[in-house]
Amino acid sequence: MRAPDMPHVDVGAYALGLLEVPDRRAFEAHLATCFSCHEELGALSGIAQTLDGIGPIADPVGAMPAPPEPAAVTDLIRHRIRRERRHRAARALAAAAAGVVLLGAALGTGYTLGTDRGPAASAQDGGTAQLLRDGRAVSATDAGTGVTGTVATQRKAWGSLVALRLSKVDGPLACELVAVDRRGRAHTVVGWSVPAKGYGLPGSPRPQLALQGGTALPPGEISRFEVRTIGEGRTLLTVPV
Repeated sequence: MRAPDMPHVDVGAYALGLLEVPDRRAFEAHLATCFSCHEELGALSGIAQTLDGIGPIADPVGAMPAPPEPAAVTDLIRHRIRRERRHRAARALAAAAAGVVLLGAALGTGYTLGTDRGPAASAQDGGTAQLLRDGRAVSATDAGTGVTGTVATQRKAWGSLVALRLSKVDGPLACELVAVDRRGRAHTVVGWSVPAKGYGLPGSPRPQLALQGGTALPPGEISRFEVRTIGEGRTLLTVPV
């Protein structure tokens, strides 16, 4: 992937005819809107013509070593351009990776009670249980699907921290909890998968599923929560707030 400012470093390579077809076309499209590159290309065009017109010249006796051939100059330029592209691409990938980490920290991650029992998971489970206990909680049961659940919210500077406790749901399913704002727009809070035996049903390994996630919506802008199937978009449970 090319960084946004990459076409600016291609002026010399374009003037010397070193760009491959895709890069040449990209630079020409950039050139149509970049005045500084257009001026620089005009200055370099004369140099390129001079290099192309240089022929073999006999060295006088005792002369200093001959300067490098034009082909050697262009090879050096080509190598430098490729090196700059690799460095810029590496910086762009590093910035993208950092953005993903920050986004994950801001939005939160879904946690399942009773699945991963390491020290970190225990701390996460405790936070979910505490939010369900101390947060603003509302419960509902869907008469059609039989799914029952409780959603608890807590206001944060970045939006709302949300916990969900769900039971009486059969699998296998891929589901998501969405927060619906006052305008009717859905905002995904967290997603998960339901195993074949489900939760809270005869034969289910666990009586309930507990998850935690987040949304940029403050609590006052949320009209309801919905548990939906991913793909079909079927609503399993609606929890008004």
